[in-house]
Amino acid sequence: MTMFTRILIANRGEIAVRVIKTARRMGIETVAVYSAADAGAMHVRMADQAVYIGEAAAAKSYLVIDAIIKAAKDTGAQAIHPGYGFLSENAGFAERCAAEGIVFIGPSAAAINAMGLKDRAKEIMGKAGVPIVPGYMGDNQDPAFLQKQADEIGYPVLIKAVAGGGGKGMRLVERSEDFTENLASCQREAASSFGNAHVLIEKYISKPRHIEVQVFGDTHGQAVYLFERDCSLQRRHQKVVEEAPAPDMPDSMRRKMGEAAVKAAKAIHYAGAGTIEFIVDSSQGLRDDGFYFMEMNTRLQVEHPVTEAITGQDLVEWQLRVAAGEALPIAQDDLSINGHAFEVRLYAEDPAHNFLPQIGSLSEFFCDDPFVRLDTGVEAGDAISIHYDPMIAKLIVHGHDRAEAIARMRAALNRTMVAGLVTNQEFLAHIFAHPDFIAGDVDTGFIPRHLAALVPHDYALPRAVDCALALAVLLMPKQSNAAASPLAPQDPWSGGDYWRMSGAVNRFVTLKDRDGAAVELAVTLTGHGMAFDYDGEGVTAALDGSPCHAAHGSLVRLRMNGALVEGFVACEQGGRIVVVHGGRVVRFAMVDYGSAADDGAGAGRIVSPMPGRIVSLLVKQREKVAKGQPLLVMEAMKMEVTIRAGCDGIIDNLPVAAGDQVEDGALLVSIEQAEA
Repeated sequence: MTMFTRILIANRGEIAVRVIKTARRMGIETVAVYSAADAGAMHVRMADQAVYIGEAAAAKSYLVIDAIIKAAKDTGAQAIHPGYGFLSENAGFAERCAAEGIVFIGPSAAAINAMGLKDRAKEIMGKAGVPIVPGYMGDNQDPAFLQKQADEIGYPVLIKAVAGGGGKGMRLVERSEDFTENLASCQREAASSFGNAHVLIEKYISKPRHIEVQVFGDTHGQAVYLFERDCSLQRRHQKVVEEAPAPDMPDSMRRKMGEAAVKAAKAIHYAGAGTIEFIVDSSQGLRDDGFYFMEMNTRLQVEHPVTEAITGQDLVEWQLRVAAGEALPIAQDDLSINGHAFEVRLYAEDPAHNFLPQIGSLSEFFCDDPFVRLDTGVEAGDAISIHYDPMIAKLIVHGHDRAEAIARMRAALNRTMVAGLVTNQEFLAHIFAHPDFIAGDVDTGFIPRHLAALVPHDYALPRAVDCALALAVLLMPKQSNAAASPLAPQDPWSGGDYWRMSGAVNRFVTLKDRDGAAVELAVTLTGHGMAFDYDGEGVTAALDGSPCHAAHGSLVRLRMNGALVEGFVACEQGGRIVVVHGGRVVRFAMVDYGSAADDGAGAGRIVSPMPGRIVSLLVKQREKVAKGQPLLVMEAMKMEVTIRAGCDGIIDNLPVAAGDQVEDGALLVSIEQAEA
């Protein structure tokens, strides 16, 4: 079979853009599909053709097989690349492609089916001689029976949906008395997310590392491994940081894991890109007999760029060539590891408020670092929608060794600007500055164990240097090399810069920090700079005139108390300003001097933190509740959120019901507070 001339990409966002780039380099035309929410998206703009397939909700667009098949046939696409997520591991979709004479750029439906259910996959792997974790994977789903199995395995145990993935349908149970509640929650989420409430029970490894091996097979019976990725840094079973190779892994273990992964792939006659995920017991260090098969992802992974970085291979090109019938381009002995690579996922979420997902438009977005590979499906002016995953981009760096790669990621996070909505950027920077992470002491409990250091009490709150950088743009726009402030007057005689014919002038500026607290500054502007007091610290600052080498105009350089500091500053709509400095991200709101702080809503009045759907009500009208008691469960941005009481009292207003769609700020429940 000759190489394809036109392919359709049945996905969106950064993976669609990623596939388009490789296809374009290979001279292959691309067809994008898009929903109503993605009509102007980057992947639509980049593709050679684009086809509308339905409404914004994925269930009415990206998950509609008939619409995607029709788009492929109407445009003459010879093959479909599923990306990851959506239909990428849907055996029915792969079968339908084959029936329509369209090549599915991925494994066979039989291989997907074999690995699609965790219990069946482990049975196959066990027979193939791949190590597996002790547990129960049978058909008996009686709650009492499952609890008996868990008691016999020994706590802690994991309850896992057999059809699960991406951290959904998974619960950690540490005590027997908590099993029943967690089982019900897991089964409910599994049924909702995957249409299958069947679960398995397995032993929980106390100091686990999540290490996965990239495998690749072709239709000629060959398979290779492209080494491992350590994905141990997770939050709620969602990967946050990925690196390759795994730190401190002995060569003998690397070889043994790789050979086990190839054995797993060959057991199901696998063709295409796949990942064998292992759970590794690191309690006594990495050793040859301390890893167990967890699951296989029958698709390209989000974190594939770190493997590309250390091997010098383009895995999407490999996918296209294998799908076209070609043999693997490189033999196992020709593959080697070059250096070290990291990937982080930049999400629209607020770590200071329990990682609440964010939606909104990107007023500015860039990474001003030549050593970064930025994989993204958005740019300034695009929006992060409630309908899809809130990932903005992936930042990938490569160094000669792990220390250099860490240094490059720290620099990258300090030279990335996202304006328009809150992200996890500072949280990521704290990870790369943590001494245990730098030392390679990582496992899946790293983030919860160090959460107080990764999201400290002053997370995203201003310091004197942040105020100085912000004031440089707010009050000195004519002299600053940053983008001109929209707050600054344009008349030359009323300009907001610090030059004055008659000496110093005082300005009063009130900013609001992340929590809405007022930061009141009395600023003295002179012909040489500015001076102000902040939290008892005297600050003098002036713009530094040395040359800047930034590709973007929002870099500000100051001499502050004699030392050179620089940061990126951007102005948002509504008078907000964002400062990125020293791995920290601080957002200010500009307010009139002397204005009162906003009134709080009160602990007894609870409103929706964002648009979402009510999953279940846990209380009734006039019911007596205690502070911290769960009141209802809502689902937003693919995440289940429990709303709890902020005070003791009695429910006096409950205007929502299970199944209701609610808007941001809508009243969820009102509590008549108990008298003190």
